[in-house]
Amino acid sequence: MYLRKVMDFQWCCFSPVKQPLDLSMITSQLRTYVAISVFCVLKASSLDTFTAAVYEHAVILPNATLTAVPRQEALALMNRNLDLLEGAIISAAKQGAHIIVTPEDGIYGWNFNRESIYPYLEDIPDPQVTWIPCNHPNRFGHNPLQERLSCLAKDNSIYIVANIGDKKPCNASDPQCPSDGRYQYNTDVVFDSQGKLVARYHKQNLFLGEGQFNIPKEPEVVTFSTPFGRFGMFTCFDILFHDPAVTLVKDFHVDTILFPTAWMNVLPHLSAIEFHSAWAMGMGVNFLASNLHHPAKKMTGSGIYAPDSPRAFHYDMKTKEGKLLLAQLASHPHHPVVNWTSYASGIEALSTGNQEFKSIVFFDEFTFLELKGVTGNYTVCQNDLCCHLSYKMSEKRLDEVYALGTFDGLHTVEGRYHLQICTLLKCKTMDLHSCGDSVETASTRFEMFSLSGTFGTQYVFPEVLLSEIQLAPGEFQVSSDGRLFSLKPLSGPVLTVTLFGRLYEKDQASNISSDLVAQALSTHTYQTI
Repeated sequence: MYLRKVMDFQWCCFSPVKQPLDLSMITSQLRTYVAISVFCVLKASSLDTFTAAVYEHAVILPNATLTAVPRQEALALMNRNLDLLEGAIISAAKQGAHIIVTPEDGIYGWNFNRESIYPYLEDIPDPQVTWIPCNHPNRFGHNPLQERLSCLAKDNSIYIVANIGDKKPCNASDPQCPSDGRYQYNTDVVFDSQGKLVARYHKQNLFLGEGQFNIPKEPEVVTFSTPFGRFGMFTCFDILFHDPAVTLVKDFHVDTILFPTAWMNVLPHLSAIEFHSAWAMGMGVNFLASNLHHPAKKMTGSGIYAPDSPRAFHYDMKTKEGKLLLAQLASHPHHPVVNWTSYASGIEALSTGNQEFKSIVFFDEFTFLELKGVTGNYTVCQNDLCCHLSYKMSEKRLDEVYALGTFDGLHTVEGRYHLQICTLLKCKTMDLHSCGDSVETASTRFEMFSLSGTFGTQYVFPEVLLSEIQLAPGEFQVSSDGRLFSLKPLSGPVLTVTLFGRLYEKDQASNISSDLVAQALSTHTYQTI
C-alpha cells in the first residue's frame, strides 16, 4: 500500500516535456526533476493519516485434549483459521488499509496445557535479524505460519499483526529452564508491507488459565516506526497493568497501540469496547483492538479508537460470524493534558446521613448513593476518593434504579491491582444490592451529566456505555480539570458513566524491574522504514 502511494504521488508531481530543449535546459530540468522527486518521496513517506483495520475472528477451535496432536494436525487447524484471516486481510488491503490487527489466540484457539500447545508453536527469531520469511522460508528452520503471514503481508502490501506461540529451547545451565526443556510464550508478531518481521512481543501479564505459557525473563517494551506513526503493542490482560502498557505511551511516546485480545466481557466496567475506548481516551493514543468472536464465552467487542472518540466498533452476541472494521486515524494524535482531581477537589462534600449503602461490583465492595430525583447533585466517598455527580434525567422512572458509587482499594481476584472508580450505573433490579450486577439494557435517558473525583492518579479512563452495549461517540468530553461531562442529551439509555482509575504504585507486587526503560531502549525497540 505504501509503495503504491509513493508512486501515485510521484506521478502527480511530474509532467512530460512536450517541446525540444537544449542541453543546459535539459540539465536544469533534470535537477528540478530530482529535487521534486526527493520532495515527493519524503512527503509521501510521512503520512498525516492512515487507514487501520481490525478483524473480529470467529476462531475454529481444536478438539480438547491434554496430549499433543501430530504437528500436521495442528498445522491443518491453523491453516483453516488462516484461510479466514486471509480473506479479511485481502479485503482490508483492497479497501486501502495500511495495517490490520488480528486477535489473540486467533490462529489456534485456547484450552491447552504445556504439552498440548507444543505442536502449534514456532521458533520466532528476534526481528533484528532482518528476515522476510516469504523470501527465505527455511532460514530459521521450518516455520510455515511465519512464511504464510509474511507472504500475505508482502502480496497485499499491508502490515499484519498476528498472535502465535513462540518456543525457545533451554537446558540445565539455565536455573529457570522449565522441566520440559523449553520456554513457551504467548507472542504478537508484526510483518511489514514487504513481508519483513519487524516486531515480536512476548506477553508479560498472563491471565488465569494460561499455564501453557511462560512469562518472559526480561520484560519487553516493543515499538516500531512506520511512515504513518510510531507503534507499540501488548496483549489482552496487559492493559490493566503499568508495564508495558503505560510505559509505551509515557516513556516511548507511541502514537498507536496494537492490541490482540481474547477478551471476555465483564459488566458493568470491563466490557471490551467500553474499556478499550476509555483507555485510548485516557492515554491519548490510537488503539486498535481485535477480539475473538465467541459469544458462548462472552467474547466479542473490537474497535478502532482515537483519543477523542471511537472511529469504528463492533459488539455482537447474536451471530457467529467474524467482522472486519476499517477507519481512518491521525498518524500523530493530540494528547490533551488532564488534571483529574482539579475540579473535584474544589467541591465541598455534603453529609449524606445514613443514605449510603454497600454493594458488590465484580468482587469489590463499592459505597453507593441512590439517585432519587429526576435531577440532582450527589457526593459519595470511600477512603481517599470522593466522587461528585450532577445530572438530569429525561424522566425518573419507577421501574429503574440508578446509583452513584465509589471504590478505592485493591482488587484481588483474577489479578492484584489497585483501583479508584467513580461510577453512575443502572442497578439490575429495584433491590439496591443488585447495584453492580451485570445488566445490558436500560430505559432511562439522561439529558446531562457531569462526573468527577478526587483521584490520586493521572491514569483515569472515562467510560460511557449505553443500553444494548453501545458506545456514545461524540456525545461526551473530558475537560482539562477532570470532569467527564455530556455534550448533549445522550442518544440512548445509560448503563454506566464511569471514571476508572488505576493507582499502579499501590499494586502489591511490581511486575517489572526499575531499569525497564533503559533495557527496552537497548534491546526491544525495532525500527522499520
